[in-house]
Amino acid sequence: MDGVMRRRGRVLERLLHHEKEPVLVRVTQTAADRVLFGARAASRAAAIHGIARMRFALGVDDELRAFHHRFAHDPLIGHSVSSRPWLRVGRRPEPFEALAWAICEQLIEYERAAAIERRVVARLGRRWAAGDDGGNLRDLPTPTTLAGTAPALLQSFDLAGGRALTLVRVAKEVARGRVDLHSDDHERSWRRLRKIPGIGAWTVEMLALFGQGRNDQLPAGDVGLLKLVGRRLSGGDPRARAEEHEVRAFFAGYEEWAGLAAVHLQGL
Repeated sequence: MDGVMRRRGRVLERLLHHEKEPVLVRVTQTAADRVLFGARAASRAAAIHGIARMRFALGVDDELRAFHHRFAHDPLIGHSVSSRPWLRVGRRPEPFEALAWAICEQLIEYERAAAIERRVVARLGRRWAAGDDGGNLRDLPTPTTLAGTAPALLQSFDLAGGRALTLVRVAKEVARGRVDLHSDDHERSWRRLRKIPGIGAWTVEMLALFGQGRNDQLPAGDVGLLKLVGRRLSGGDPRARAEEHEVRAFFAGYEEWAGLAAVHLQGL
């Protein structure tokens, strides 16, 4: 992983922040398939915030009955929908996290990107400082911290120069309030982001699907989807790769569920 989530047996642990206040969230699933959340923080507000963000990340409150009813017999994803009704989009707890990591993951293999993300968190991230209970857990650096980070330092983590500049520019826009990732007007933030050099459709769609809960958004430029759709359109050629517009057309019938349909078909 990227250095921010830890598993202890059946328990997931994650350090988050409510404004400047840290909150340690723990999640486990019982034998009765109930998901239990707990939080440790100095204030009730921070604990509630941390639990809410982890509930969002795990999608436990998503209402998917309409999706299941509509696509239970779909020729492409019907078997997955019927056999895995619990499947959700695995999101990031905070939209800025999804955006920052999408920038790190542009045009490189995931393993290399994850290593970069771990270095960013280790060097710049926020730590749990309330005794040993949180261990070595860290949270991402704030947009303000990344906005003030020299691109050369990010390059030393193996992030390409252009993407390092993009990450700093994006962090500045968020830190100064010119891009509000928590606003209900997602499209407005997307338009603002698209004006920043280095931010294209794929990055915004990754933010939307994995950071803002938009199941209708499809990261059509994803390499895995390009290969998957290419194989299907070619009749099984493992070397085939679709064009981005072909991926969009392939999932067009899923409409407001396109992103979730891709998760069922591919396991994004």
